[in-house]
Amino acid sequence: MEPLVIARNLHKSFTIGNGKGKDKQIQVLDGVSLDVQPGEMVSIVGPSGSGKSTLLYCLSGLEPVDAGSVEIAGKRIENARPNAAAKIRREHIGFIFQSYNLVPSLRAGENVALPARLAGHPLTRKQLKDVLGKVGLADRAKDKVSNMSGGEQQRIAIARALASHAEIVFADEPTGALDTKNANEVLRLLRAVTDEAGRSVVMVTHNLEAASIADRVVVLRDRQIVSELSHPTPEQILEKMEVSR
Repeated sequence: MEPLVIARNLHKSFTIGNGKGKDKQIQVLDGVSLDVQPGEMVSIVGPSGSGKSTLLYCLSGLEPVDAGSVEIAGKRIENARPNAAAKIRREHIGFIFQSYNLVPSLRAGENVALPARLAGHPLTRKQLKDVLGKVGLADRAKDKVSNMSGGEQQRIAIARALASHAEIVFADEPTGALDTKNANEVLRLLRAVTDEAGRSVVMVTHNLEAASIADRVVVLRDRQIVSELSHPTPEQILEKMEVSR
């Protein structure tokens, strides 16, 4: 089976400065290659500044790369023109962010239905009810998300990704702003995205307990992947992170 995501030799740097001759180039990714299989959950871990979130954004086409290639479902997305990249994201990709990225003026159901409507595949009432039911919020469709708790908003974000029929879901620190109870519920739902819905998930996290629910854990350090682990425990992840220092 062909990988759903194929990234090869990714390089990415940022320019820091005022544009007056004192700019500094900071390299964030240095030759990173990664495949993600259909129906696989992958966690990306590493110390702060290791490039975890940058890698996620480059894989999803939200951030252009300096060099290298990224294919999503056989379609090249790296440095694609905005309209072409947006089309690939609409057709294949869902996003879950730490900050939720919901539209506060819209109701919960409207937020969930928005990506599908923009993609030209509006949800039926039954479809909307079903997907909200999967995250335990079937009766909250008419509530404003601004009146919901952080845990509820993150579950709405997961429902939105599910409703889009995305083949791959990218999650950037999805539990970072949540308490333990809500974080555990969000992780259970993310694991179900793979186990029950058969979709791929790529999650960036600093939480090793959260990372260990994945099928595979990728350890990033000094701009490169230094280790990959299959179904590891938190202790095994920590050991690899310490060894790679």
